[in-house]
Parts: sequence; structure tokens; C-alpha cells
Amino acid sequence: MDFREKLEILADAAKYDASCASSGARPRSSAKTGKIGSAGSVGICHSYAPDGRCISLLKILMTNACIYDCHFCINRRSSDIRRARMSTREIVDLTLNFYKRNYIEGLFLSSGIIRDADYTMEQLVRVARELREVHEFRGYIHLKSIPEASSELLRQAGVFADRVSINIELPSQESLTRFAPEKNLQRTEGSMQTIRGFIDEHQYDRRTRTSRQSTQRTFATGQSTQMIVGADRSSDAEILNRSTKLYGDYKLKRVYYSAFSPIPAASTILPLKSPPLIREHRLYQADWLMRFYGFRASELTEQPESGTAGSGNLDLDLDPKLTWALRNREAYPVDLNAAPKEILLRIPGIGVRGVQRIIEVRRHGKIRLSDLSKLRVNLRSCLPFIITADHRPALYELDQENLRERFAPKPDQKEFSFVAAAQSAHHGEIQ
Repeated sequence: MDFREKLEILADAAKYDASCASSGARPRSSAKTGKIGSAGSVGICHSYAPDGRCISLLKILMTNACIYDCHFCINRRSSDIRRARMSTREIVDLTLNFYKRNYIEGLFLSSGIIRDADYTMEQLVRVARELREVHEFRGYIHLKSIPEASSELLRQAGVFADRVSINIELPSQESLTRFAPEKNLQRTEGSMQTIRGFIDEHQYDRRTRTSRQSTQRTFATGQSTQMIVGADRSSDAEILNRSTKLYGDYKLKRVYYSAFSPIPAASTILPLKSPPLIREHRLYQADWLMRFYGFRASELTEQPESGTAGSGNLDLDLDPKLTWALRNREAYPVDLNAAPKEILLRIPGIGVRGVQRIIEVRRHGKIRLSDLSKLRVNLRSCLPFIITADHRPALYELDQENLRERFAPKPDQKEFSFVAAAQSAHHGEIQ
């Protein structure tokens, strides 16, 4: 097998891992000359920079051969696919050559499990170490860590990488036992805790060390993970509750949600179809609301009526914020000239930046509808829920049974509405 064939196989095998965005990576380069690459503080790998640019990186597996047999993974040991493996030398050369030709701005490196977890992790760390120490590479590096690897190898991964990630895959041990029998939720979270400890230790050292120690090697800016949506029967509530725990206990930067995609020669216990792609998008919206708007997971998913079993899933027709508002109409309308920030954040059609602008403007005078237009607030979504100096919704508006239908997309508009929402989500704010 020639090198081009290996590259095609291993790049294609890596496409199922979504946890490779890197917004917030700090620059490793300085004013010194002769260094290779400079990631800067923008996102890497198919994410969007603050100015809207799409950033790319080399996303590849070291090998798609694996001793694990996870049913949802195309690279599982029982899968009948072509296998390939690159040496550490080949990956280092490929990364440098692609970077020098301006094809990429960094590297996302993962691998199937070779022999055992420690051996695999050693190979991944060797690539990052050679790039940093031998070639003085200052581009972005994201390493996929192996949960069962030793704490020392996890530490080394964080030393040489800007971001590390460990995929939790599914939200419960019950699902993992059925779909990924070699994986263990407790071990995975234990590794996340280990990495969090190293990050906290580095942050403390950075605050206390002197200027003479400023050249000391840094540690990864954070860690992330990925959960597969739709491969098992886990509800959105279970997924979001697990995300809440991961953010709280291990200070993850991001939890990525990846809609299950049927794979060739799939296991018979997997579903035959993918879940609606809009479900993945709704989970990202709910995740954003939990992290930046003060919502709890239990507020966003459908709640069962008394004595019945609820789905625990997000509404696919309306975004989670609007769905919550319609379920809690007694909380509205909200006076924009008096309500505190945490209440303003719960108004449909107004995002974080919109709330910040409203608070700033109302210091100098009463908010009017014309002000909201200038602030680029979504008036169609927020009008039934707000009071301004020149607007108060009629008493019957929030009581209308057809208020939901007013916001729900028509059947022929659903696909367009989803595409528009997905594009706006890339810029990091929902309304």
C-alpha cells in the first residue's frame, strides 16, 4: 500500500470524531524567528474564527486497526474494512509538509487501540513531542487521549498538545456495556479528573511563578469529549444531564454531539437509520443555553405529565429557549427597562450580546422598539414576551393556543430553517 492510499484510508476513518474544534487555543509562538507555525487564538479544524474564517487542520488516525469492538465504530476489530497504519515519522513529515504548503494550521491526531492503551498513547505523544521539540512546531495540536492510559502519559499529552480530549461516547454505563463492552464510564471519568488536575496545577503554577520561570513548558488549555446521539435509546435529558456533570466535575471546554451515522457492515444491534440531524442541532442549542444562559437540563427537555412516562427529548420544531418560554408563559411579559440580566437572557429572540447592549442602552434612557431594531434583536420572536416604553403585548397574546404554530416552521420550510439555524450557531450565539 502506497502512502497516498494510507492517507485516504486514515483521513476517512477520522471523520466520525467531532470533538476537534479548538476555539481559544493560545499562541505558542513569540517574536522569535525561525519557528514553524502559529495557531494564534483562533479556532482550528473546521470551526470558525471570530472574523468568520473557517480554520482547517490535518485530521487523521495513526491507524484504523483496533483491538476494541465498539458496535457503533467502523474501525472495530470485527469490521471488514481495509486497514492502514502510519509511522510516527510519516505523520510528523506529513504535518510539516502540509503546514509549509499552507494546507493546514495544525494537527488533530487519534488512533485505534494498538496492542494496549499505553502503547497507543506512547505513539501519539511521540508525534507531538517530535513536532514540538525537534521541529519547533508552533501550530495547533489536538491529541485524542486513551482513557485506560497511565496518568504520566496523559500528562505528557497535555504538555505537548494545545487541547486533549477523551470520548465518553454514550451517557450511561448500561449503554456502554451493550455497545462498547471494552469501555468503562468510571475509567473515562477518572482520566478526565486526572487531566483536570494537571490543568488546575498548571494554572496555579502560572499565577505564582516568577518572570524567570515564564519559559516553563505550558499545559493544554482544556479538554473536550464527544457523545454519539441516536445509536442507543438514551434520551436528550440523559445526554444533557451527563453533559452537566462533565462540565461541572471536570471543567470540560466542550461536549460535542455527533448524530449516529449508519456504517458499512453495521452490527445488528444498531438502528437502521440515523436520528434526525435537527436533534443534534437542538442538543447544541440546549448545551449553549446551559453554559451561557443559566438554564438547567431539566428545564429544557420535555417533562412528563403526572402519572405518565415522558420522552425526555427536546422539541424538534422549536429551539429550546422558545419551547421553555411557551411552557412557562406566566413568566412573561418581561419589562426590558427593569428586569435583571438573568431574566433578560430567557427572552426568546434576544441573545447574550443583545442583553448586554440592552443593559448598556437603558442606562441612558427608556428602551423602545426602535432601539431593539438598531440592536439587531429578533423582534418577531420576542414581541409577545416583552414590554418596552412604547410596547405592551395584549393580554390575550400569550394565552393564544396557536402561539406555538405562529413560531413553528411550515413543513416545506423545516429544512431551510434548520440550515439557517445551523449557520447562525457557527457564530456562537442563539437567540
